[in-house]
This record gives sequence, C-alpha cells and structure tokens, in this order.
Amino acid sequence: MVRPPVIEGWWAVSLRDRQRRRVRDDIQRAAYGLFARSGFEAVTTEQIAAAAGVSPSTYFRHVRSKEDLLLEPVREGGAGIAGLLEARPASEPADVALAGAILARSTSLGIEELEQWRAAFTTAPHLLDRVALIPPDHRVRLVELVAHRMARDPETDPTPGLLVHLMLAAAEFGLLQWLRGAQDPAASLPVCVEAALAAVQDPRWRTATA
Repeated sequence: MVRPPVIEGWWAVSLRDRQRRRVRDDIQRAAYGLFARSGFEAVTTEQIAAAAGVSPSTYFRHVRSKEDLLLEPVREGGAGIAGLLEARPASEPADVALAGAILARSTSLGIEELEQWRAAFTTAPHLLDRVALIPPDHRVRLVELVAHRMARDPETDPTPGLLVHLMLAAAEFGLLQWLRGAQDPAASLPVCVEAALAAVQDPRWRTATA
C-alpha cells in the first residue's frame, strides 16, 4: 500500500528537525565547556567541532558564528513568550499575564544547562551588549496580544506598546544581572527576572483591562 505523501513528508521533516536539534545541542554543550575552561577567544571552531564529535562542515551547517552559540538561547527563549502569553487565562490583567509568560520562559531550561551557559558567557563579556530578549516580529505580536487584553487599539494608543517595552526591558535587565552575577551570584535566573519584572508592575496598567 502506498503511504499518503503528506504523512510521509510530515514524519521526514519531524525526524530531520529532531536530528538537527540534537546536533545543535551537542555543539552548544561542547562549546560551553570549552569556553568555560579556555575562554571564548581562545577556542576555535575546529576544537568545538571535534569536542562535539562532528566534522567542521557539519558544524558550519548548524552554526553561523561562535557568538551565535551564546546569543541563540536568548533568542530561542524570547521567541516562545508570545505563545505562553496566549495560553495565559483570559481573566489575568495584561501586566500580570505578560510577566507570567516571561517568567515561565525563564524556567524552561534546567539549572545545570543554565549554569553551563552562564559560565561560558562570562568569558565573552563583549557580547552582553548584544543580548536582546525577543526579535522585532515577536515584539509586534506581544503588543497585539497585550492590546487585546487591555481593550485598546495599539495603532492609536501607545499604552500596550509601552507596557511591552517596559516589561521586556526589565526582563532583559534581570537576565543581564544574572549573567554578570551582579547581585547574589547564587540567585537563579528566574529569581533575577522576577525581581526585575516586579519593579515595573503597577496596578495602573490594569485600569484598562477588559
């Protein structure tokens, strides 16, 4: 019996995506260990590929630059915030729902993975200025979702955009504080992000919530 081509294609894509994700994860783990031991600048792409058990050509199919190995987890984390916001209870005020979505994303990685990433990042402090929690297209979607919760038109009312800007800026500040170990070095990423978000939450955001 001939399999339906749509189903076959779906499984092929799914398997390919999982394989790519595994290779990417292996490369990242290898890179973080090398960065933490030898420093970001001292580690070569060839060394990372060898430690990950892949060829240099395979490495370059999955990684654009060494910098991306450290910055990509931030982008990946930020990309999921809109989906988490959509899943929050409709009864939650906009600021509470957005803070909850951001905080949920900060807890999506295990403690060991996060600490490996932070240890690697400390060897590349020049990249801290390039940390951006969310790409522009996802930021636009967040403004739309927040505006809906506030029953406001984002085209004519800047309030939803301002709330998104403030909350993301606070979350990025908390993330950077954690990466630098600027407060309590033992504080977890969620603790740092939650403290930063709490500082900009204000009941006045809730007066226009539907």
